[in-house]
Amino acid sequence: MTTAPGALDIRREDLSSATARTLIAALNAELEAQYPEPGANFFRLDADEVADGRGAFFVAYVHDAPIGCGAIRLLDAQTAEIKRMYVDRAVRGRGIARRVLAALEAEARALGATRAVLETGTRQSPAQRLYEAAGYSRIPCWGEYADAPLSRCMGKNLTDGGAQ
Repeated sequence: MTTAPGALDIRREDLSSATARTLIAALNAELEAQYPEPGANFFRLDADEVADGRGAFFVAYVHDAPIGCGAIRLLDAQTAEIKRMYVDRAVRGRGIARRVLAALEAEARALGATRAVLETGTRQSPAQRLYEAAGYSRIPCWGEYADAPLSRCMGKNLTDGGAQ
């Protein structure tokens, strides 16, 4: 599978679609293998959290084949959380995750958010490098992630692209 310019298409998708379920199942399987410890994974994302006006779930396609996904949900009027970022191993390293992340940030701005936050795992160095390259920096973990020793939380100011 190639990702020639213009071949990548990122579309809003219903969280309950078969495509979304397949991609999320692949992401969950990968995370469960990396983090087998009880309580180390945070898989919850409800359809109402990505409903119009509250968030969005996007699927990345290459030549109509689904190869990645990501979600954005509002935590409050100014803050949006990036969730469920995933790109199929077969097409990693081709800039797809950067484009999905950019689409999620654009949606966060459209929802009125001025800040984006996310949680990733301490064992996901490539993901951490992606987020750092996109302007994210470490922040204190919050909510369900606050006491999770394998969580790494990051944030970014969306108004000027700077890290928080």
